[in-house]
Amino acid sequence: MKMDIKDLVLDEHTAAHVAELFRAFSDTSRVQILSVLVQSEQNVGGLAQNLGISESAISHHLRWLRQMRLVKSRRQGKEVYYLVDDPHIIALFQQGVDHVQKER
Repeated sequence: MKMDIKDLVLDEHTAAHVAELFRAFSDTSRVQILSVLVQSEQNVGGLAQNLGISESAISHHLRWLRQMRLVKSRRQGKEVYYLVDDPHIIALFQQGVDHVQKER
């Protein structure tokens, strides 16, 4: 039985969410933030210091990444720590890095 191409096309809702997910990887600062957070939990100050990006820019990106549910946060006293703990996001990120590094 031949499958109709229309059966293979993502619905508009799913396509929009996938496009939004990949948009998260379209900014070098967000990619650098994610590169740290897939490996270790960090707060805004630590990310800013290690990445050389202002705390306000880090906070802006983290707010967006949280809304996308790509990073999770936890509060410890007055500090908020961020981490990527979704194995799907970690695998997707690592596959992207592996793909780019193999092209060199």
